[in-house]
Amino acid sequence: DLHRLIRRQRQMCIRDSAIAVLGGTLIERLHMEDQIADFIRNNNSKVDIESPNLTVKDRLIYSRDQVASTFKKVFPYILVGVAIGAVIHNWIPEGWVETVLGSNNPFGVILATLVGIPMYADIFGTIPIAEALLAKGALLGTILSFMMAVTTLSLPSLIMLKKAIKPKLLTTFIVICTVGIIIVGYGFNVFQSLFI
Repeated sequence: DLHRLIRRQRQMCIRDSAIAVLGGTLIERLHMEDQIADFIRNNNSKVDIESPNLTVKDRLIYSRDQVASTFKKVFPYILVGVAIGAVIHNWIPEGWVETVLGSNNPFGVILATLVGIPMYADIFGTIPIAEALLAKGALLGTILSFMMAVTTLSLPSLIMLKKAIKPKLLTTFIVICTVGIIIVGYGFNVFQSLFI
């Protein structure tokens, strides 16, 4: 249902924003400014680019190129997400999903978070997987934990982030995000009936 999906996306934005604000506040209070890579902290050059006078046609061409570029980047992840969702929906037994990610397993949120970390996908690529898991009986908070782990803590993202921040700050980031994801996951599991 489209309305339910839109409502869920809105809830995810609010939840992610809360984790970002709380985590950012905590990192700021820990005074970890020295944990940012030296080449970033020592870069005092300012970028001052004049905006060119583009015609309407030039702006439309630029916009079209940006849309095409974004589509090419996102589309493969959507296909992978749909494929994984189809596998979950058609071949993985409902009882197994309920056992591992359902209400009978108190570690479902933690397992979903850990399973999501090695994956890499755009948020749109995780939606079909989430729909398939929900249809199989997984709890909402567990599914949201999986989606957040895939988009926030994926190994490729962390590898890229490691280039900009030092290990101490990276570890703090991972711990804050993991704890936040797990807390939100269990919270949504407890109050699932209010959201579905």
